[in-house]
Amino acid sequence: MEEKLENINPKLYGKIEERVVTVDDENEEVVDDFDAREIFDLIKNINDPEHPLTLEELHVVEERLIEVDNQKNLVDVKFTPTIPHCSMVTLIGLSIRVQLLRALPSRFKVNVEVNPGTHSSEAAVNKQLADKERVAAALENKHLVSVINQCVSVKN
Repeated sequence: MEEKLENINPKLYGKIEERVVTVDDENEEVVDDFDAREIFDLIKNINDPEHPLTLEELHVVEERLIEVDNQKNLVDVKFTPTIPHCSMVTLIGLSIRVQLLRALPSRFKVNVEVNPGTHSSEAAVNKQLADKERVAAALENKHLVSVINQCVSVKN
């Protein structure tokens, strides 16, 4: 059976420049807060489940759609599917959530949502992604975890 792509010709965007690491950045004694750029750097290279492209290249994730509150230990990420009826939207949201849960200190509450007005099932997807039991149940599915692991694995 031939696999049919939903978005056969997605619009591509350029990648932003990598951050230059300075001596101050490497100083372990300096405590610096997490910021939107650092969170973006953690999720930008997640692979799209349908295309051999990253979420950054497809503008699914953007630094401007990330909010971090270090005092309240909150990270809020909004993402934009490439098309309004994308069937991979929940998988993309789960991949973002899993990547952040794996990379961030456990003190953070991570919220991942569809950017308002960008998906036909936005409310239902956001409800799924916010429901801890549903996320936990999804992550017990070996096939689904395998697909998420493929999405979050960084290919050099």
